[in-house]
Amino acid sequence: MTTSPLRMGVLSCADIAWRRTLPAMTAAPAVLPVAVASRDPAKAGTFARRFGCDAVTGYAALLERPDVEAVYIPLPTGLRAEWVGRALRAGKHVLAEKPLATSRAEAEALLALAEERDLLLVENLVFPHHSQHEEVRRLLDGGAIGHLRSFASDFGIPPRDPGDFRYQPHLGGGALFEVGVYPIRAAQLFLGGDIEVCGASLRYDAVSGVDVDGSALLCSARGVTAQIRFGFEHSYRSSYALWGSEGSILLDRAYTPPDSMRPVVRIERQDRVEERTLAADRQFVNILESFARSVREGAGQAEHTKPALAQAELVDAIRERARRITI
Repeated sequence: MTTSPLRMGVLSCADIAWRRTLPAMTAAPAVLPVAVASRDPAKAGTFARRFGCDAVTGYAALLERPDVEAVYIPLPTGLRAEWVGRALRAGKHVLAEKPLATSRAEAEALLALAEERDLLLVENLVFPHHSQHEEVRRLLDGGAIGHLRSFASDFGIPPRDPGDFRYQPHLGGGALFEVGVYPIRAAQLFLGGDIEVCGASLRYDAVSGVDVDGSALLCSARGVTAQIRFGFEHSYRSSYALWGSEGSILLDRAYTPPDSMRPVVRIERQDRVEERTLAADRQFVNILESFARSVREGAGQAEHTKPALAQAELVDAIRERARRITI
């Protein structure tokens, strides 16, 4: 097995790459950023100088480089499927921003292509790679709150500039794609993969045409429910709560904790409340290390395919079943 760092290219000078992913690449021993591509040479140059890699003009040119083994694709959701497909056909492993595609059918086709080409395609949904969720799982499995009865989660962010891609329907904008997938995946983590949509609502902005707010009620085959709320017309909130037969577990900053933050998990029982301060963790570094390790070890695509498709199916169901309200 090759032990050298995985040589990665970044396809797009997106804000998330600048703020979080490229800094994590420089901090992850298993990864080496080789090049960053943009349609704007000046922007590519700015990124390259900061992160010590090559600047490439044009996404196709990056995919032609033989020294790039894998690519990270933070393009807007509506453009992602095209370039994920092109990267896989160019023989590159792919770490793609979430959600992987705009529909289950689109995601299924991409994951099947990765399997066919014996390449790894991973959705870059980062938060499960933070150790705080392992601690919550340990508490739940250890009976800290008895039997799980329900799950609830909120993820909201303040409004962006009206010209932001999140407000562009043709670029796959909207709150469900941008922030709704986080509580959906968290519900999958704690309720299992057999979740169905029982009801939903989506509020659309009449000017931009995208959903800016939403909620959904999910239910497992065992009758455990998940109430999720999301949007980008909100004050910031990023939390979840598990309610059991003997108490509750609450976690704030569940999805986007800074690397230096020591998260606090709160356990509430009938006769006492306990707060545990956990260790800080670097979830972006962790997912990059995991991705590189999977590539080097020749790990199969299957473990990444099932949760990604289940999530995409839930997103489809929410969009199809939601009561739509235009403001």
